[in-house]
Amino acid sequence: MEKYPISKVCLAHVSSEFFDVCKTVDKIVSLIQEASKNGANIVVFPEAFLPGFPVWAALKPPTQNNHFFKTLAQNSIYLDGPEISQLCKVASEFQIMVSLGFNELSKQSLGCIWNSNIIISDKGEILSHHRKIAPTFFEKLVWAPGDGAGLQVHETSIGKLGVLICGENTNPLARYSLLAQGEQIHISTYPPVWPTHYPLSDDNYDLRSAIEIRAKAHSFEGKLFNLVCAGFLDQNSVEILSNQDSEIAEYLEKIPNGISMITGPNGETVSDVLQDHEGLLYGEIDISECVIPKQYHDVVGGYQRFDIFNLTVNKTSQNPIKFNENFDQR
Repeated sequence: MEKYPISKVCLAHVSSEFFDVCKTVDKIVSLIQEASKNGANIVVFPEAFLPGFPVWAALKPPTQNNHFFKTLAQNSIYLDGPEISQLCKVASEFQIMVSLGFNELSKQSLGCIWNSNIIISDKGEILSHHRKIAPTFFEKLVWAPGDGAGLQVHETSIGKLGVLICGENTNPLARYSLLAQGEQIHISTYPPVWPTHYPLSDDNYDLRSAIEIRAKAHSFEGKLFNLVCAGFLDQNSVEILSNQDSEIAEYLEKIPNGISMITGPNGETVSDVLQDHEGLLYGEIDISECVIPKQYHDVVGGYQRFDIFNLTVNKTSQNPIKFNENFDQR
């Protein structure tokens, strides 16, 4: 008989210890412990949480932001580095799954940074490693494009779990690639703010509205739960990013913040919504609620025409060089 797990989830709508990898890791550890003690089966952290989202790239031209990029690179981490190893041990000790957005360094290039996300199991194993397939807008000044290797849904104790980062949730093919693998719980991560016009104007991007549209659409189309987690910009982060420029500081304090929430299989919001203050948001999800909506529209079952539509995904991990070990140079 099919099992429908019921789980408690936690969304960390919190600020990074901006540009400080060690302090941010300490904060992550503390929040993992708190979420576990409150009975959560998984805790989700925002996009690029470790050690912070590169908001500066939207505020001044790149010729004035070189020092920010260098500082970010110095505080970014390797997938197999001591920081991830520590978090895996903590997840295992407290028996909780962890989804973490981080700035990932390349072993081949000091200046190559990916916008990455990992999911750590409650046994301390890395289930998922995903690199954002296409940086968005000003993010192209900071992050390299990822690949399709992380477009994978994983069987977990709480359900079939997938993840996309920020603007990837606007990509219908990326979303469908997860739905077609039977995704039941989707994680979508976002930054604390996303500036598009400076100084502030009515044309500025409404991050809350954009998140709500994407989250509810994916939940409704896939008949699944969406764990939406955005970051938060605290006063320390504003001071670092503004770099003593009072106009930029005022702008950052007024720009619309992202939101964290849970949406359900009918596309509705099924939790509180956090936006203007830090906090841990808890909610309960019951996979059995995904079943009946599938009777109406199942886009990976009876409501799809596989004889008409076909999606192919290249899941090869991209590397800058490949060696032909069998090549004889004699």
